[in-house]
Amino acid sequence: MNVNRILFFIALSILILGQTQAQTLSNDALKAQIKAFKADERGPYRDIRWFCEDGSIRQPKDPCPANIGPGVQHARYKEVVEKIGKENHIFLAQILAYTKKESLWDEARNNSRLKQYQLGKYLYGIDNGWILEKAQFYRGSIQYEDEQEAGRDFYKWVLANDKNIEQKYFLIRESLKDVPHSGDDNLAQLMRSQSKTISDIEPRFMNLRVKIHSQPEVSDVEKVKSFKQQNQSRLSASVLKQLDELVETMVQFYKPIDLSSLLYKDTLLKGTPMGNAIQDFILKTNVQNASEVVKNSSELLLQIRKGILSEKRVITRLKLMDISLKLETVIFKESPKWEPKTLNELLQKIYYLGMANAGAGNIELWEWSQIEKTLKPKNNGTTTLADLNNILIAARGEVEWSASMVKAYYQEVVNMYTAFEPKAYGFIDDRIRGSITLHLGQSVGELGNYLAEASNFSNKVLDLQNTSSLRGLNPGYAFGELVVVSEDPESVEVSSNKIYIFQRPPADLKPVAGIATVEEGNMVSHVQLLARNLGIPNAALSSENLKGLKKYEGKNVFYAVSNQGTVILKLEGEMSATEKALFEKKERKEDKIEVPVDKIRLDQNAILNLRDVDATSSGNICGPKAANLGQLKKMFPDNVVEGLVIPFGIFKSHMDQNMPNQNTSYWGFLTAMFEQAESMRKNGTSEAEVESFQLKKLESLRAAIKEMPLKSDFKKSLEDDFKSVLKSSMGNIPVFLRSDTNMEDLKDFTGAGLNLTLFNVVESQKIWDGIKAVWASPYTERSFKWRQKYLLNPENVFPSILIIPSVDVDYSGVMITKGIQSGNGADITVAFSRGAGGAVDGQIAETYLIRMDETYDLLAPAREPYYNSLPKTGATQKNMATFESRILTEKNITQICKLTEQVRELMDKLHPDYTGAYDVELGFKNGQLWLFQIRPFVENKKALSSDYLESISPKIDSKKEISLNATL
Repeated sequence: MNVNRILFFIALSILILGQTQAQTLSNDALKAQIKAFKADERGPYRDIRWFCEDGSIRQPKDPCPANIGPGVQHARYKEVVEKIGKENHIFLAQILAYTKKESLWDEARNNSRLKQYQLGKYLYGIDNGWILEKAQFYRGSIQYEDEQEAGRDFYKWVLANDKNIEQKYFLIRESLKDVPHSGDDNLAQLMRSQSKTISDIEPRFMNLRVKIHSQPEVSDVEKVKSFKQQNQSRLSASVLKQLDELVETMVQFYKPIDLSSLLYKDTLLKGTPMGNAIQDFILKTNVQNASEVVKNSSELLLQIRKGILSEKRVITRLKLMDISLKLETVIFKESPKWEPKTLNELLQKIYYLGMANAGAGNIELWEWSQIEKTLKPKNNGTTTLADLNNILIAARGEVEWSASMVKAYYQEVVNMYTAFEPKAYGFIDDRIRGSITLHLGQSVGELGNYLAEASNFSNKVLDLQNTSSLRGLNPGYAFGELVVVSEDPESVEVSSNKIYIFQRPPADLKPVAGIATVEEGNMVSHVQLLARNLGIPNAALSSENLKGLKKYEGKNVFYAVSNQGTVILKLEGEMSATEKALFEKKERKEDKIEVPVDKIRLDQNAILNLRDVDATSSGNICGPKAANLGQLKKMFPDNVVEGLVIPFGIFKSHMDQNMPNQNTSYWGFLTAMFEQAESMRKNGTSEAEVESFQLKKLESLRAAIKEMPLKSDFKKSLEDDFKSVLKSSMGNIPVFLRSDTNMEDLKDFTGAGLNLTLFNVVESQKIWDGIKAVWASPYTERSFKWRQKYLLNPENVFPSILIIPSVDVDYSGVMITKGIQSGNGADITVAFSRGAGGAVDGQIAETYLIRMDETYDLLAPAREPYYNSLPKTGATQKNMATFESRILTEKNITQICKLTEQVRELMDKLHPDYTGAYDVELGFKNGQLWLFQIRPFVENKKALSSDYLESISPKIDSKKEISLNATL
């Protein structure tokens, strides 16, 4: 066999191996493929065929014969398209007539394929056909009549299942706007797509595009015509044609309302309760009165959502869904015409738009029931500033919940596509702008502006006009460069002297000067607690605010959040003398916190039973997690699991072993690093260089600790204790390994979430490896940077480890024995998510303000699309969540109030000198409450008591009465 033949067979073998071990295409490969599709006259399609009912496939000029039944004609996908679908689970240019109903619903992948169909339609609209740029004209590739028939069959199948409607009403209804099934077009989305396409080509059209996207109204038609007339000589023939097409779409969209068309020639609904309600609506609604149209349409929209399950015929359910969409269009068009003249009219408009928003599925029905009583207008002639503020909070909350609903359903798919097609990122914004939420948000903004003026309360944020959506979360002030992060925050390397505006907060935030987020997660996540604890100013803002701040990126700004939630953001040149003085003095070393080590016992080398530690053990033989949980075990024996504690002494004895390839111990290596760093500072080395040196040394130390040999007597003792205390052999019971250092829960530093917790570990080797990983975690970059910035002696950090059996809770979260938002020490704040590990990692959690009389306010519903369960086999399992029912029950609220009362009473006896609140991690399993941690809730007293922050908090007379007839 010659050399060439050998090389040929080697190459063939490699090719075959590559085909048998298929891998997902990279994002770069997908980008290249998208580009190729755009330039291809057939795009993603291979050819056109007849598909017959008997499964046979025939040539385009050879239709299915009558004896085997009719078939459908459409394109086949290119092989690479099928490969992308199979390997990447990305489905491009989907043909409904080519797709099984079960495949399109894609339930096992959280309906990904249906969402991708919608995203594909969006990209097609805004990017000249997207991957069908040239294939739009590939005749016969898609038959619209067949697509409609496939869409109808799909929805009849989906709507036959009550569970689908109960759990995914929002998704089904949203998808109806994109999936052909009735001959209707989504004119609102088409109008936005056409205006975007024009502005991308012709920048002078941008102002009109913003108007059409943000405040659409019928007068925009004349504005577009005027733009065309004024710029006719400067515009290309293509743009002139697109302007004509936009005008045609807008005229069609804004044509006069014909309510009778809702039941035009309809016999299915005639005589039914829903049919009678729709007929009454048609007869009683005066289409010339915008406020009446919006009110009546909103009531009917909600009625359809509540009553659709009582209709058992699937084709009638589909008809009701379509009527619901038409009502949304009516409200969307008529809302701008309703121009409230008085405060009472504005409150009515907010109430009815909120109702319509719930009817459209943008929030869940149970969520609407929680805020309806607050939003419902009163007819007693006057109101107070306090009541108006409550209405504003509830209404603003509904806008935020609606936006987070869109993100919860679509963000995962949008992120997947954005990685290879950046234009996909605009999809979520487009869905929100095309919904009733847009007009609700505008009305809420008007109320916020009115209330700010009436109470002399206003945010001052650069040149932003609508700042009523801004609200402070944590008080503090900062000065530094502004960084606006609209993309994935996990990929951003943050700096401790910069101010960051995030779309959503990163799970593991390193030190920053200040933060603001669109998706705040929840008020008691680790990120929020660290910010509150350290006096880092933190605020929530809207997506519009984030976009408005983008042009100031890179500028030095002053940022402050007051105790009452006022937000100030201004350029460096606009700072007052008082504000400049806040930063004239460098941070004094005395402002840092010292980790107490005078009482630490490193001679405790025996593993401890959780029952044998209590609050007095904290910082002595173990960290506060174990000490406080041991205390809770004594106080609430039936609500706390058994556990084991690996004390500081065992960690230190292992660190005293010789470190491989070093002439010192692990501990000697660490202390030498700190000594050398201090010497570098004294010799004038820059802090950045010192930090870089330390991080490299710590990286080496972490790697060495993870390979450190464990002492045989320690291993035997732990194995024995598993049997005697946890009642199971190691390797047979899943456990949590929680890092528990002496740097946590200090008087002025919480350290929440800085070190490692390992979830649901089962296998023995993974437990041994996990112990070393937890010991190494205080030396990660993030943990070290927080300590280095706020601790005087960051080298004196000792980790203990708390080992507790896993409890596969139904839902879990955090309870703070204080009203964080209200500031009332008698209230309770709780945040819960489904599954294990809830609410602590920035999740969008179900959050309540609870009063001790068991009344409560819903501050935010959960919007996490997935949750963790803890299988007995170990690790975590991702499960899909739906939002149709609340997490916490009324019984849970009662349990939480009772627990809070007991915690306050018992902890006050143990810590008579402590006057603050407590931070408790807990969960529920089959209705039983389980306690996992208790710690002091640390707030930054310097920020809370700052004279400057007090000066920017307006003094509000909450009892001040205001006439509901007051003019706007």
